[in-house]
Amino acid sequence: MPEFENLNVKTTIDCKQGAVRAVRYNVDGTYCLSCGSDKKIKLWNPVSGLLLKTYGGHADEVTDAAGSCDSSYIVSASLDKSIIYWDVSTGAPVRRLRSHAGGVRCVCFNEDSSIAISGGRDNVVMCWDIRTRRLDPVQVMKEARDCITTVATNENRIYAASLDGCVRTYDIRVGELTCDKVGEPITYLAQTRDEQCLVAGCQDSVVRLLDCETGGLLSEYRGHRGDDYHIECGILSNDAHIVTGSSDGDAFVYDLLEGKILQRIRISDNGGVVHSLASHPKRQEMIFARRRDMYVFSTDLQIEEEQL
Repeated sequence: MPEFENLNVKTTIDCKQGAVRAVRYNVDGTYCLSCGSDKKIKLWNPVSGLLLKTYGGHADEVTDAAGSCDSSYIVSASLDKSIIYWDVSTGAPVRRLRSHAGGVRCVCFNEDSSIAISGGRDNVVMCWDIRTRRLDPVQVMKEARDCITTVATNENRIYAASLDGCVRTYDIRVGELTCDKVGEPITYLAQTRDEQCLVAGCQDSVVRLLDCETGGLLSEYRGHRGDDYHIECGILSNDAHIVTGSSDGDAFVYDLLEGKILQRIRISDNGGVVHSLASHPKRQEMIFARRRDMYVFSTDLQIEEEQL
């Protein structure tokens, strides 16, 4: 098990886009995205805090975004019930997709970025073939009984978390659905890098570790506060430490195996919910969102190495 180095703040960015609804890294962690209540997505250099581009075209708050596997495209979700597929370099919308009956909460790409997967307040998961001009979803999954809060995928499976307290696994190879009942509204879902486990942030202020194969509960992490907010969780790149936001202005790092709190990160002294976060795909680095700001945290060791 790798030693845990405390995370320390490297950069604080005022995103100037109203409340920041979500923060995401691109595929290799070189850039990050912020989604705003001002209906825009912004592309940043997380180390320097430099704004690289702004993408505007949604008619309501942007709730989620994801970068493609070659970082050439972005897909974004909005409460305006649409998904937009963007060209990163030109900043222009390539395609606007509308079939959801309610606001779209979450979106992701499959591994080769040929399919976009979205989940909405209409309790529906949709798959879109974005390499063709087809504007209708290629697949619609209507099994959930409440809002879809997260969609995630790997080569063979699509995972959908819902406020109905279930994680639904769609096995693409055999066309099979498995429903694992957690019993508490799930506000966020993340996969470990080895794809063996899922980390589920729940509204009862507990993060749960689930086995991907059996759906069984492996561990629980307690100490942060959810307070009915949609709080996100994640895993550091070494697969050994779980991170979650909290409604009291802090973030928490837990030991994955032992479940104990390794670090309580004070993001801000004047409160505000730390609701969105993203872990760097390769380094021990995190970005957090609170109110209008985005915070980049990294280990002391990496800060020293970068200064040499």
